[in-house]
Amino acid sequence: MSNSYGTTYYSEAYNNREHQQNLKYKNKLKKLKKLIKDIVVENSALCDEVSRMQENLVVVKEERLMLLRRLCQLQGEVDLGTLCAKSQMGSSSSPVANSDTHTPKKSAKKRSSVETPDTKSKPKRSSKISKKVVQLIPLDVNGRPIFPISLGDLTVYSLGDVVTDRIAYHTEDLIFPVGYCSTRVYASLKDVRMKSLYTCKILDGGMKPRFEIVSDTDLDQPLVGSSPDECHLRLLATISPSLSSVFPKGADFFGISHPTIQNLIQSSPGTRKLINYKPQKFEISKSSDITETNPAGEEDPSLGFAALHRHYALPSAFVIKQEPSNHGLISFQELLS
Repeated sequence: MSNSYGTTYYSEAYNNREHQQNLKYKNKLKKLKKLIKDIVVENSALCDEVSRMQENLVVVKEERLMLLRRLCQLQGEVDLGTLCAKSQMGSSSSPVANSDTHTPKKSAKKRSSVETPDTKSKPKRSSKISKKVVQLIPLDVNGRPIFPISLGDLTVYSLGDVVTDRIAYHTEDLIFPVGYCSTRVYASLKDVRMKSLYTCKILDGGMKPRFEIVSDTDLDQPLVGSSPDECHLRLLATISPSLSSVFPKGADFFGISHPTIQNLIQSSPGTRKLINYKPQKFEISKSSDITETNPAGEEDPSLGFAALHRHYALPSAFVIKQEPSNHGLISFQELLS
């Protein structure tokens, strides 16, 4: 009996000790799992913070470039590339830049004695041709344009957002920002004698942008196309079959090719990421008139209402009616709805 009692005692003690060890390891395992979970959560939070700071850094860089371009507009400087290059240079490269600026002066003096006046005038002529004249527009305290921007018959209400991940949303010389919206006065679809307000919009159409022209007299039937020229050609053909032979100028009708608007779109964030787009050079107009119009656009029958009636013969009894008063026009909010 004593031997059996001893064996049961030792077996129970061994089982109790093993059970206590298991409980201790279970508690340690729980603590380790909790610690790992806390570390994973903290790591994910740090990763989110890093990605957020990187996005903010990209936005700040884009805003800095936009402010530099605004500064160029105010100071009347033309060569924006040199200013951007100077802004991106570090303090370590400043003495090298100063040394480089002294050496070209000597070489310029030597070249001036050899070059003829004809050779000097050639690059100046080419530079004037490649630059586009932009008009001064009102800006807010942050250097951003104040909407709406009125340019004659063209009024721009929104520049939209530049799309960088789809190649069809830009060409070598034009950018099609999603959300761009403008209005233009032209001949009505129902009566050529009447003026009508057309709303031009660029929408997200997937792989290709969607262009729309909507008349205030026919809001339910927008003229849709995959390019500005296609929309403009449909508008001309709808107004009159005789206008179908007119060469379309959709970018001019939308206003995205206007130098002032094109300069603003080019200054928007994200344009440096565009693959095929070649940045244009702009020159500030010396005229103090902010609402100065483009005479070439007004003389074009495909863009101007008065030019349309001047270039196309109309019956003698055909009288051009005046545009309706402001209270008779549909508000811009109704056009966008």
